[in-house]
Amino acid sequence: MLDNQPRGTIVIEDIEIGMMRYLQKVVTDRDIEMFAEVSTDRNPVHLDDDYARDTIFEGRIAHGMLTAGLISAVIGEQLPGHGTVYMGQSLKFLGPVRPGDMVRAEVEVIGIDHGKRRVQLDCRCLVNGKRVLIGEATVLAPSRKFD
Repeated sequence: MLDNQPRGTIVIEDIEIGMMRYLQKVVTDRDIEMFAEVSTDRNPVHLDDDYARDTIFEGRIAHGMLTAGLISAVIGEQLPGHGTVYMGQSLKFLGPVRPGDMVRAEVEVIGIDHGKRRVQLDCRCLVNGKRVLIGEATVLAPSRKFD
């Protein structure tokens, strides 16, 4: 299940401090298996129930970067959207995401440099209202001038 806001592009000339976009997605076993395949990260904490039960997580968890990828989706599809170029991202993982969890990935504008077309974004992922990932991103936003 995927719930998100309309896709598109918000050009640098129309971006304002406080703008926020999000998506919500249920992380499935298939998502975790596909991420393991693509990333080649086959850590058993993600894939093996028996192994994962004996870890600090007491069960399987999604890859942290799978969760972080949802932030990338918000940035690349909604804010600023198509044509955005990632320049940097900081991440701090605060809690696990488990198969079946609904993750809400949010991105909020906290800084704008119109001259350089740079946008600073506060990024967070939540499960049941609890932050499981926080960070900041710097992106190069599209501009009307370069259409």
